[in-house]
Amino acid sequence: MSEKFLDKAYGLDTNEDASQFYNDWASTYDAEIAENGYATPGRCAKALFAKLPEPQTPVLDYGCGTGLSGLALKLAGFEVIDGIDPSPDMLAQATAKGVYRSLSSLDVTAKTPVPKGAYKAIAAIGVIGPGAAPVSTFDLLMKALDRGGYLVFSYNDHALADPIYEGALNGWLDCGAARLLSKDYGPHLPGQGLNSNVYILQKA
Repeated sequence: MSEKFLDKAYGLDTNEDASQFYNDWASTYDAEIAENGYATPGRCAKALFAKLPEPQTPVLDYGCGTGLSGLALKLAGFEVIDGIDPSPDMLAQATAKGVYRSLSSLDVTAKTPVPKGAYKAIAAIGVIGPGAAPVSTFDLLMKALDRGGYLVFSYNDHALADPIYEGALNGWLDCGAARLLSKDYGPHLPGQGLNSNVYILQKA
C-alpha cells in the first residue's frame, strides 16, 4: 500500500520542506488526488475560458505540479500552456501529460520568477495557501500581469480560514488595481470534505 500524503500537505513550514515533500509525492500524487475527487482545476479552467475564450492565448500554469491543472486548461479550450514548478519530480510527471508547450523549473527564491507582461493569463490553481505557496505569491503574480491581464486562482477552506489570504486579494480590489470578474465557492476535494473559492481577476 502506497504512502498517503494528502493529510500532511497543509502542515509544511518551509520551502525546503515543501520541495522534498512534493518530490516524494510526485509518483502517487495523481492517484491520491483522484481518489478524493479533485475538482478545483476543472472549475478554474472553465471559469477562465468563460472570461477569456481565446484558445491561442498563452496561459502560464504557475505551480503546475504533475500537470492536472494543465490538463484541465487544455480540456477547457486553451491550446498554448506553459508550466512552471519548483519540484523536478512533479515536472517529470507533467511532461508525461503532453499538454504543455514548455515546462521550466521555478526558483521560489526569485523576486520576479515570471517576467512582467509575458502572459495575458496566469493560473495559480491550488497553489496559494497553508502548506503551499505563501500569500506573497498573490502579489508577485498580479505584478507580473500587464493591465488587462487575467489571474485565475483558488483558495481552499484552509486558506479561507485565515484572513490574510483574502486580505491580499482585497488589497488589490479596494484600491481599484484589479477587478473581480467572478468568484465561486464549490468542491475542492470532496473526498476530504474540502471546498474552495475560485476567482477570476483582471488587472486594472
